[in-house]
Amino acid sequence: MARKKKGEAIHGWICFDKPLEMTSTSAVGKIRWLFQAQKAGHAGTLDPLATGILPIALGEATKTVPYLMEADKVYSFTITFGRTTDSYDAEGRTIIESDARPTKKAIEAVLPQFIGLIEQVPPAFSAIKVDGKRAYDLAREGVEVELKAREIEVFDLALDAFDTETASFTLHCGKGTYVRSIARDLCLELGVCGHVTTLRREAVGAFDTKDSITLEKLEELVHRGAHLEALLGVETALDDIPGLPVTQDEAARLKQGRDLALLPRQIEPLKAALKARLDDGYHEFPDTVQAVFNGQVLALCELRGGILHPSRLLNL
Repeated sequence: MARKKKGEAIHGWICFDKPLEMTSTSAVGKIRWLFQAQKAGHAGTLDPLATGILPIALGEATKTVPYLMEADKVYSFTITFGRTTDSYDAEGRTIIESDARPTKKAIEAVLPQFIGLIEQVPPAFSAIKVDGKRAYDLAREGVEVELKAREIEVFDLALDAFDTETASFTLHCGKGTYVRSIARDLCLELGVCGHVTTLRREAVGAFDTKDSITLEKLEELVHRGAHLEALLGVETALDDIPGLPVTQDEAARLKQGRDLALLPRQIEPLKAALKARLDDGYHEFPDTVQAVFNGQVLALCELRGGILHPSRLLNL
């Protein structure tokens, strides 16, 4: 006899507005406890010194986390000039200071260099693993960490505000982009010292501030027994994945883990949608399709040669 899982069978997403100084792991633990959910996970770490959108998956929504990890992200951040730290943010140790300050014109002149496909070296104070250990743990131990440059994509980087001591920006980027490294490289290009003093994630894929909820508001809903009002559908993380409505018989077949042969009238629209997704820059999961039954995601499948192969079943 299978052991009963602890907690409630709650499935969906919370668009959590993470407060300052809270870790992503503790945020997941707090949300899971508030909902008494069986399972929980997040889609992309947000530093303790950053605030903003941290999508948290509950129940079967955790199976869709890998798809959201590929989504575009939008950040707003502020650089304070005059001091560079080893972590490129306010938490780090000062390594160099300078009285040099950039002009607004100089900043605007270099921004185009940071748009498009560019090479970026992640900060030593990051969660990237080096020989099995987190880079930030090695850095805190005083070990010199050398990380390899990675290709990232920046869709837009705009200067929002400027004064003598600070500059604020909005960044729209692809996966794997480190805002602190953008700030470091921007300061290097300008020939000044600087570090990130405020950082906020404004959006992750379809998750943005319009659907976000603070911890205080969520606790209020829990107190009133209305916390499910904050729950977004499992499909929220799959807004870029093409969907295929299936019949009851087809749904039963997929639930059994069996392949489904599609008709030409079903195949062509899916192929067109998959191509459009690829053209938009989504190179991961190039053949993935949602099988939808009665308005709910039934399974995530791979389309190969006109055959739908179920790869992840969602028990909703």
